Amino acid sequence: MLPTRLQLGLLVLTAGLAVPAWASVADLPRTSAEITIDGVIDEAAWKEATRIDLDYETRPGENIDAPVNTTVYIVEDGENLYLAFDAEDPDPKAIRAYLRDRDSAWSDDFVGIVIDTFNDERRAFQFFANPLGVQMDTTNDDVNQREDSSWDAIWSSAGKIHDTGYIVEMQIPLNQLRFPDTDGKQTWGYDLLRFYPRDHRYRLSNNPQDRNRNCYLCQLSKLQGLEGSEPGRDLEIVPTITASQTDSTDDPGVEPLQSGSTDAEAGVSVRWGITPDITANLTINPDFSQIEADVAQLDVNERFALFFPERRPFFLEGADYFNTLIDAVFTRNIADPDVGAKLTGKRNEHTFGIFAAQDAVTNLLIPGVFSSDTTTVQDENNAFVGRYSYGFGEASFIGGLLTVREGDDYHSYLGGVDGRWKISDHHSLAFQYLESDTEYPDDVALEFEQSLDSFDGDALSVEYEYDSRNWFANIEYADVSEEFRADLGFVTRVGGEVQEISGGRVWHGEEGDFFNRIVLHSEYEEVNDEEGGLLERDTSLRLNLNGPMQSFFQTRVTRADEVWEGVRYDLDHYGLFGEFQPRGGLLAGLLMRFGDKIDYSNDRLADTLHLEPFVNWNINRNMLMRFRGVYSRLETLDGEKIFDASVADMRLTWQFDLRSFVRLTVQYQDVEKNQAVYVDEVDAREKEVGRQLLYSYKLNPRTLFFLGYSDLYVDDDDLDELEASDRTWFMKISYAWTP
Repeated sequence: MLPTRLQLGLLVLTAGLAVPAWASVADLPRTSAEITIDGVIDEAAWKEATRIDLDYETRPGENIDAPVNTTVYIVEDGENLYLAFDAEDPDPKAIRAYLRDRDSAWSDDFVGIVIDTFNDERRAFQFFANPLGVQMDTTNDDVNQREDSSWDAIWSSAGKIHDTGYIVEMQIPLNQLRFPDTDGKQTWGYDLLRFYPRDHRYRLSNNPQDRNRNCYLCQLSKLQGLEGSEPGRDLEIVPTITASQTDSTDDPGVEPLQSGSTDAEAGVSVRWGITPDITANLTINPDFSQIEADVAQLDVNERFALFFPERRPFFLEGADYFNTLIDAVFTRNIADPDVGAKLTGKRNEHTFGIFAAQDAVTNLLIPGVFSSDTTTVQDENNAFVGRYSYGFGEASFIGGLLTVREGDDYHSYLGGVDGRWKISDHHSLAFQYLESDTEYPDDVALEFEQSLDSFDGDALSVEYEYDSRNWFANIEYADVSEEFRADLGFVTRVGGEVQEISGGRVWHGEEGDFFNRIVLHSEYEEVNDEEGGLLERDTSLRLNLNGPMQSFFQTRVTRADEVWEGVRYDLDHYGLFGEFQPRGGLLAGLLMRFGDKIDYSNDRLADTLHLEPFVNWNINRNMLMRFRGVYSRLETLDGEKIFDASVADMRLTWQFDLRSFVRLTVQYQDVEKNQAVYVDEVDAREKEVGRQLLYSYKLNPRTLFFLGYSDLYVDDDDLDELEASDRTWFMKISYAWTP
């Protein structure tokens, strides 16, 4: 059945929302025939399905005819949504498809669907798969314009490449989705997509995109069907067994590794869809160890704490519910919880999220005006976060946030309000105001020169944004008192006022142009202390260019003033960035910064050179090599070396099939300092080498098996060579049971 495209100017009201004038309303038929997800569309059910063609190229072209044909078939059976993508290709040998771990095939050819199940144009589920069936699923928060790939659903996909292109089939169980429990037919917003990466990365869709509108979900077509379908209660119980054994030493090279005992634990996690739009999560004695090693970062001549993203499944699920303008919720501060519980949901205009955890240790990030510190207290604490927002108008909301953390002789309370007003398609205004009350343990307060008594502070952030097809502008203001603390968040700098204004112009290329997008961006930022004294000021000009071979190039010039230890420094520094994909499966790039920089350890102006090369190379369909490097050099103005520092992170993965892989990770860090030019005593050389070998089998995101080994070798002035510091074996088994 072919859906009817509405004539220009016609408005159809669906569930109180206007369908765009160009959009179509597709009927979603129901079938009783069986469908096998195998990448072959030979079942009778596909003859009953609605057929939709992806007619538009929306990027880099602007709603022009799609360069290749793609036909999508869509049908449901009361319990599952089925899709089949028939993606034609004039040169099937050019199809980019590799065996990968889930959520990692974004540079391949792939197809998928975006579903706004509540039809409120605020939040959507996204399901994608590459031509071999590798799955990628995300959520799309259109209000805050964020996509979150940490969300994982349990669904089926399969793909096959053939002589004229490829076919991908999907089966999405309705109990993996949240949608209203209503009588009659459901009405969902939907977008069918194909990404076709060749010289450019082409985005093909059944919906044109108006670049002069600052929203995405408001431009989707509508899908009607699923009459009588009820969202499942989605009860999922995941028992887990973990085991690890670590050998370590406190004095490498002097004391040998001491064999540790084997630590084996059982735990359980439960996810329950209490109602169609409210989900509860509970975890008891969870394994919160991190399986994958963090990407190595260089922490030399840095004043503020480095950011490492969250990777643990319990905290990742529904993480977007807790995002706010100020980074007041950062769950990696919860280090070793014994129990955790979470409740998230949406009921009409009301959205909320609550989680609580009992943590065995207390990690603290202590911010300051000029730098931040971190420490760990070996005491338990109880943590609670509550978030609520009320949506109104087009992508506007008003909300509140509360965080509580309590332990022995310690507390951190934070609360406040925030909101976003979408004034029009082009203009929006966002704000957040928070107050905090904090008391540190006495030993922490003394060590880091904090108040011995309870103290309070506040923070305000306001942001205005203008965004249209060719022009954009942004004005930000923030005022954070020196006593403000967000101990469950990631706020590294306090005691200052930030004013920032930026804007620019966008040029869109046309068919046949060398470039497909050019952006000229200028920015001014000023940071003052609470008395109005200057801390930092910088003015920058940036030029971005998207060109052939999916290339992206950026050049940046910055003129800055910075105050350090009472001295004001004039700084000129420059940046270059470039990346390109000369062939399928190969991405290479380089970030370079050079110019003036303050030597914070020795209180002087210096010259810097900073390089970050990276390569992603699919050597063949099964093997992927990823390399990330950092090299940083600091010299006095006379050309004498202060330090040379380098970091390398190399990961080699062999993907056996869609479910299993083995990965070798090697991380290397080498810091060499010129002791003659340092004010304080430092090691002349510090080296670390860490290795990890990991085997992974995933039947689905929560039924999985991990087996791994890791070790760490260190070297400094007290050692003659690299010596073993620790060695660990670990194993994890979990099984998702759905009664």
